[in-house]
Formats: sequence, C-alpha cells, structure tokens
Amino acid sequence: MTFALWMVLAAILLPYLTVMPAKVTSRIDNHAPRRDMERMTGWQQRMDWAHRNHFETFPAFAAAVIIAQMQGAPQGWVDLLAGLFVLVRLAYTACYAADLPSLRSGIWSLGFLCVLGLFALAAL
Repeated sequence: MTFALWMVLAAILLPYLTVMPAKVTSRIDNHAPRRDMERMTGWQQRMDWAHRNHFETFPAFAAAVIIAQMQGAPQGWVDLLAGLFVLVRLAYTACYAADLPSLRSGIWSLGFLCVLGLFALAAL
C-alpha cells in the first residue's frame, strides 16, 4: 500500500481523534450524544466543529488520492501532497483548539490546495 493510501486512512481517523478529547472531558449522555455535543462551549465546541469539518473535507481528499493513483500520477508527488494534506489538517485542528480563526482559515486553504494539486497531477 502506498504512503498516500496510508494518509487516506489517517484522514479517516482524524475526525474521531479530534473529537475524542472533547467527549471524554464532557458529560455526554450516550442516549442523546448529538444533543449534548450541541451544548458544549469553548475548546470542546471548537473540537466538535473541527471534527465535523474533517468529515466534510475527507471525500474530496480520498477521491483525489485514488484518482491520482488510478491515472498513474508520479507517486512521489501523490505521496507528498497526501502527507502534506494530513499535516495541514493537524495544524488546522490545533488552530481550531487554540481559537485562531484567521490562521485556521489560511491553513484550511492549504489543505484545499493539496486536494487541487492531486487532481492536477491526475490530469497531467
């Protein structure tokens, strides 16, 4: 399995690893966890928001990696962009936790550029 495909697995795990600290430190009723998640505040709320955003960005990233590999894009570049995407998403999460919205938005854009780069590699 290529490094890029391992990064798809890492991206699958990101939402869960992001929200876990918020859930562990909150009183979440397992009968209605979504209701309780909506009531969180501060860093816990921001981690839930980051968790949701990870789910939103995952499909485009996974598709870009798979398509780039199916098209025979240079594997080194695919691996690099996939690894950068995951690193950028970790930085994105840290910015969300630290309440740095402007930096977070810029970092989100870098992740989106990684996805676009993967599609560009597939097109070449």
